Amino acid sequence: QVQLVESGGGLVQAGGSLRLSCAASGRTFSNYGMGWFRQAPGKEREFVAAITRGGGATYSANSVKGRFTISRDNAKNTVYLQMNSLKPEDTAVYYCAASYHTTTYSTMGEYNYWGQGTQVTVSS
Repeated sequence: QVQLVESGGGLVQAGGSLRLSCAASGRTFSNYGMGWFRQAPGKEREFVAAITRGGGATYSANSVKGRFTISRDNAKNTVYLQMNSLKPEDTAVYYCAASYHTTTYSTMGEYNYWGQGTQVTVSS
């Protein structure tokens, strides 16, 4: 089992920044690819960004490219999502997820464990 706890969400004005954190416990963190997903009201959950086990490669959705950066610190068992130039359409609950084996990094079904989510609200 892997337990994931997100933090860092909140209310921010458009153009502002937030950094989300996801602390993992339970299994060896470096064995898992990590991803961030989000779900806006009335919409399906969607992929935001992902990072490989060692942090050597990252992937992000086109909608956040150039604005969001995913990183991880395996010594601290934590993955981060730095969000800059936030827009109202970024408003959503953000979830981190862990995958023992993923090929696409963007497919929800390939993730084994999920956090409870943290709310991000961007006002215009």
